[in-house]
Amino acid sequence: MRKRQSVPVRTLLISTTLLATGLCQHLIPASQVHWQFVLQRLYYLPIILAALSFGWRGGSITALIGGVFYSVNTFLTSPASSYDLLDLDLEVTMFCLVGMMTGILADREARRKSTLEQTARELSKVYRELQENFEQMKRTERLSAIGQLSAGLAHEIRNPLAAIEGSADVLQNETPSEKQRHEFLGIIQKECRRLNRLLTNFLDFAKPRQPDLEMTEIGHLVDSVVGLAAHAAGGTPIMFNKEIAASLPLLECDPEQLKQVLLNLTINAIQAMQPNGGEITIKAQERQQQVFLEVQDQGCGILPEYLGKIFDPFFTTKNDGTGLGLSVAHQILQQHGGQLTAERNAEQGMTFRIILPVKRTSVL
Repeated sequence: MRKRQSVPVRTLLISTTLLATGLCQHLIPASQVHWQFVLQRLYYLPIILAALSFGWRGGSITALIGGVFYSVNTFLTSPASSYDLLDLDLEVTMFCLVGMMTGILADREARRKSTLEQTARELSKVYRELQENFEQMKRTERLSAIGQLSAGLAHEIRNPLAAIEGSADVLQNETPSEKQRHEFLGIIQKECRRLNRLLTNFLDFAKPRQPDLEMTEIGHLVDSVVGLAAHAAGGTPIMFNKEIAASLPLLECDPEQLKQVLLNLTINAIQAMQPNGGEITIKAQERQQQVFLEVQDQGCGILPEYLGKIFDPFFTTKNDGTGLGLSVAHQILQQHGGQLTAERNAEQGMTFRIILPVKRTSVL
């Protein structure tokens, strides 16, 4: 609609410019050579405008009309000699060449613009389709994740419930001895604690608490974790080795959440080395405004085919594990803007590495 409205306007402008130039050439005497030269050049303005607006056809037609105006006014103002006729022919030829060449270039640019617009529309359509497909994939992934979480939670709850139900049936339908009664009550209490731990971990994973950031001294945090882990080791002969860099800066983090992550990794290391024990090395150093915390053990390690799954919820290689500890730890570090990685040691055991920015301006 805009192009249709602009065509009459441009046509009127071209016609007016062409007529005005011809009229001025007719009125100004031939003795005014400089003004005649200027008017001769003004004929190119409507020719170029017509070529840009209507292509090579419009440019050629306007050039011919301009050539007629120019020729008639030249004959009327001064008789033409053989040299004048040659000069006149060359000028009219230049009008036509300029109109045609400018029109050809304008047509080529218009086709290129049309092609780009068509390509842009097609890309926009493809982008919308990709966005719709991406949203559909995200919905599918969310439903799949919910299904996997539900299946994993149901599987983890089923075993403790079966143990509780079996113990309750024995206590209800039989007359157990005092020792057996304590044994079955102990099973019930143990499985109830297991269910409570499972649901607590699941809630931590499903709705994690936002970090409460404060400047934290890493050395003190590691000392606290080692003290708690030493009690968890029980009778397993574990030796803790701390390698904390002397110039380590304060870390902006939630100390309780980071302690939870570090303690979880350390207890996992202890369990991996039971019953023979060994050495656990906790390292802390700073590189490029990032703090690297490593927990290295000498345990049985994790099989290579399982390394890509250890942060998935409900994936575990332990008989009594919930499969949520590493998932919660991974999620906590993501909220801190950091990451958690795992790799097998060259000789024996695993190394879990925590990478955190020294200071954060916002919480993810």
